[in-house]
Amino acid sequence: MSQQNRTGLTLGKFAPLHAGHQFMIETAIKEMDEVIVVIYDCPETTDIPLRVRSNWIRTLYPQVHVIEAWDGPHEIGDTPAIKKMHEAYILQKLEGREITHFYSSEFYGDHMSAALGAENRQVDPDRSTFSVSGTQVRGNPFDNRKFLSPIVYKDLVAKVVFLGAPSTGKSTLTAYMANQMHTSWMVEYGREYWEKHQVDRRLSLEQLEEIAEGHLEREELLVIEARDVLFVDTNAITTYMFSHYYHGKATPRLTQLAVDAASRYDLVFVCDTDIPYADTWDRSGEVQRFVFQKQIIADLKMRQIPYFLLQGTLEERAEKVCHILQSYQKFQSLSECILKQTSHGAGKE
Repeated sequence: MSQQNRTGLTLGKFAPLHAGHQFMIETAIKEMDEVIVVIYDCPETTDIPLRVRSNWIRTLYPQVHVIEAWDGPHEIGDTPAIKKMHEAYILQKLEGREITHFYSSEFYGDHMSAALGAENRQVDPDRSTFSVSGTQVRGNPFDNRKFLSPIVYKDLVAKVVFLGAPSTGKSTLTAYMANQMHTSWMVEYGREYWEKHQVDRRLSLEQLEEIAEGHLEREELLVIEARDVLFVDTNAITTYMFSHYYHGKATPRLTQLAVDAASRYDLVFVCDTDIPYADTWDRSGEVQRFVFQKQIIADLKMRQIPYFLLQGTLEERAEKVCHILQSYQKFQSLSECILKQTSHGAGKE
């Protein structure tokens, strides 16, 4: 007679997924033949979209079956009515799947396992293994990042990129903002690469692709050390444009990296040409600066990427960046951010 297939179920908001959640899921994976995770949409708790949170689990545990509960009940509590509501919803979502073990560290383990006809498998209910909660992490992701997978943490950091033609103050502003906000920043990797590899002030198509790849690799390492926001000096779109300027084309990989960059950054700022031009040997002249600036702005419009133009002194530019960041929240639409700024401005008049 064959042994019964052991199927474990756990559920939650995973807002965000932290070490305590992972310990529970990994315990279930070790003990069960199959593991199912139900993850609730919970806009009242977090702005992090359900699909982002479910993809954390899919990426870290591809063997787990994830069910997204877009229409799950929002009420929480220990009343008979609320318990019955959640039990009925989970049974409906399972569509007849038999559950042998219900995994949790919460009070609802008792009634949910009974409704499922499953064993109540409590994992670290007193938080002695991982003393962490979602509320704790949401309050301060940076100080609690030891409890977060890099895959999770990088999605909690806002990525802010500064674009603009050569000699528009991008590098100075990027470093200044990082210092002001006590966070990390990504230098323009292309300049470092160019100084090492240029021949007659030129790079090959393949070398320009290497710049974009190298920049992205370094950025991925820096984002997990950033506090709330990572400031980035240029991106793959700029490298793509340089490739077209020098060669009239770009490699397929660089072209794709530029496409990916369009949705990679939460906020895009363009540093204007209203500051004096620094005519160094590695630059191609002030006339070309104006031309390249026009091309950058045209490319952003073509890709339908919203951007904020920065003008004035370093301090004036930094003040505008700070003002926008104060109105912005990760995973919030830019329209909401702009409306907040408009309403704040109206209140001051």
